[in-house]
Amino acid sequence: MPSFPVSKRGFGLLPEASSKESFMSIIKPHKLGVITGLGSEYLSGKVVKHLRRLYVERYDKLAKNLASRYEIPEDQVLREVSFIEDLGSKKIPSGKCPTNYQCPNLEIPVKYTRFLNGEVKAEILEPVRGLRLFVIYDVTNDAPQKMAGYDEPIRFSINDHIMMLFTIINAANLAGAESVTLVLPTYPYARQHKKSSREALSAAVFGRMCENLGVERIITLDIHSKEIENCFRTLHLENLHASYQILVELKKIIDISDPDITVVSPDTGAVARNKFYAQVLHRPLAMLYKERDYSIVTTGAKNTNIKSISLLGDVTNKTVIIADDMLASGGTMLIAMKTLRNMGAKKIICITSLPFFNGGAVDAFDKAHEEGVFDYVIGTNAVYHGDDLLSKQWFIQTDTSELFARVISRLHHGRAISPLLDNRKIVQKLVDNSQNAAVKKQGDVSKN
Repeated sequence: MPSFPVSKRGFGLLPEASSKESFMSIIKPHKLGVITGLGSEYLSGKVVKHLRRLYVERYDKLAKNLASRYEIPEDQVLREVSFIEDLGSKKIPSGKCPTNYQCPNLEIPVKYTRFLNGEVKAEILEPVRGLRLFVIYDVTNDAPQKMAGYDEPIRFSINDHIMMLFTIINAANLAGAESVTLVLPTYPYARQHKKSSREALSAAVFGRMCENLGVERIITLDIHSKEIENCFRTLHLENLHASYQILVELKKIIDISDPDITVVSPDTGAVARNKFYAQVLHRPLAMLYKERDYSIVTTGAKNTNIKSISLLGDVTNKTVIIADDMLASGGTMLIAMKTLRNMGAKKIICITSLPFFNGGAVDAFDKAHEEGVFDYVIGTNAVYHGDDLLSKQWFIQTDTSELFARVISRLHHGRAISPLLDNRKIVQKLVDNSQNAAVKKQGDVSKN
């Protein structure tokens, strides 16, 4: 068995030149902390679970390769890792050497308080000095939240959540955090990215307030307008896409190799998004053109300002896929799907990254499904929903937590995140594999 130079930091496995920071960064997420926003426990818990799994898998792979490379048992690798970890620990270690890999908890506890006058406060309960903090916060969650001092849960508006978010950011910076990154599945006020006459650019205002508070980066999902990132001077905006996760669910309910699939853009603003799906599926792209009466203010799913709709394309006896970044009241989407059904579509599937279902949208969609207007809606868990939506047979939820976890891990360790920002290759691979399998199966049937 080969011999190794003795290191002051270990038992001889590690070269003298190795540093604790560089070696341990491969194995353990040193200096990484995750803060869960108020009401964001569901998504944050899943993200942290995936993060811990990623580090366990990374360690298992590394330990196996090192043991094979240097012809040593894997338990010796673990002893080396544990020794270095204990050597750099702020606390004096006690007990015996662990017999299996231990991943840090990662979660930083926070106490949230709401005073009787409506003011809010966030108190971080553990030291965060020197940590790179990732704050996971679903600011659109309007489910009632349990608060100290209140007998009944309190419903927070999006503006209440934003103010609470600001108190978290400031508390983290005052406590000495090395950096603060916001993981916002929904970027608030994203639809106010351009102005008409005398109105605010609220999307830019929110971003600049975060920037002024010292936020280093914002990670979000399918932002309504990419132009929002142009309002920042130093803050970085990372816009993720859920197309891969959505297509995985789509494969479960239809044959994506079916030549009778047609992708339909619900309006001109969604053409680029639907063009993406049409290209990866190798299917035609159609578009709905809506004539609107802007003297009417849209207040819900049953009240829209659409006067007429025209179709550029053909959906007769087609399986229609219609995609949009968000589904709010859902009124325009329902009208679009009714139009497509009346034009002869045999199956209609709506896909959306941010299924808000505001107002009475759930009831409106439930009634429309009973009437045969559409077949399915596929949305992500980036927006929190209870059983009122998740229990519906027509709604399919896809999980984006692993996507957020991988981005967090890559950013923390200084690795490129471009493969996760532009997922066209993995999406295309998924579709091509499915379609090639269908062609092969059809060929086998023909031979028999």
